[in-house]
Amino acid sequence: MDWKIFWVTFGTVFLAEMGDKTQLAALTMTAETRLPGAVLAGACAALCLATVIGVAVGGVIGHYIPTVLIKKAAGLAFVVIGVLIFLGKF
Repeated sequence: MDWKIFWVTFGTVFLAEMGDKTQLAALTMTAETRLPGAVLAGACAALCLATVIGVAVGGVIGHYIPTVLIKKAAGLAFVVIGVLIFLGKF
């Protein structure tokens, strides 16, 4: 285990997830249902599955596509999604 990579990844994902739609959805679901354990389990399972998919796809495409191109495509995707959300289309 490369602990430096672990902690950099932890910090990056933790900061990226703070205050995003996922956290707000979990907050709302917990307030509505008053079942924090069920909401926590569901949110953790969903985040774990999404992360497994991201790591698997990243592992495969990292062998075929240069990292700089992957970063540019990810940045473009964020911009497009942001514009769509701003316009109310997403």
